[in-house]
Parts: sequence; structure tokens; C-alpha cells
Amino acid sequence: MADYFLVEHVRGPAWDPGRGRRDQAGWDEHARFMDQLADEGIVLLGGPVGDVNGEKSVLVCKVTSESDIRARLARDPWAGTILTVASVQPWSIWLRAKAGA
Repeated sequence: MADYFLVEHVRGPAWDPGRGRRDQAGWDEHARFMDQLADEGIVLLGGPVGDVNGEKSVLVCKVTSESDIRARLARDPWAGTILTVASVQPWSIWLRAKAGA
């Protein structure tokens, strides 16, 4: 069983290329939704990869299955419009720094 799931988001069909990520329509609602997932311990890490306004963002999620995280993310106000889930992959951790290192 995987320790985590990695979710890759890419720009969706409603992404406005003339606006930055935080200036996209519905940013505040999306941010509140993602903050709630973080508060629940579902999303442990997340953010854009490379350029902050670039094509991709990644989430590290602690859930029991791919279907669980897909169902949760389907409730995101940006789901399928501003952002599209490109992939969900199980991630098994084999290497970890010791606490306090």
C-alpha cells in the first residue's frame, strides 16, 4: 500500500493565460477549499512546480486510495475548469531524513 498519493494538476480550459495564478477567477474559493484539505490532513504539501504561474502544480496527499482523492478534488471550485487533474500516482516512501536533521 502507498504511503501517499501525488496529484499533478495542469491548467484547465478556463485558465486565463493573461492572469497570474492568484488572479484567476475564483481564487479565494479555491484557496479556502485547499486550506480545508490541508487542515484535515488530506493535503500535506502543495504548490506550483517551477514558475509560480506555470503549467503544473503538485499535491502530496494522505488518503487511502486514488478514488478518495479524486472524489475530494472533484469538489474544488476550480475542478475541471481552471485546473484539471493530469495524474494521481501512489508514492511509497523508502528514504526519509531523521527528525531534527
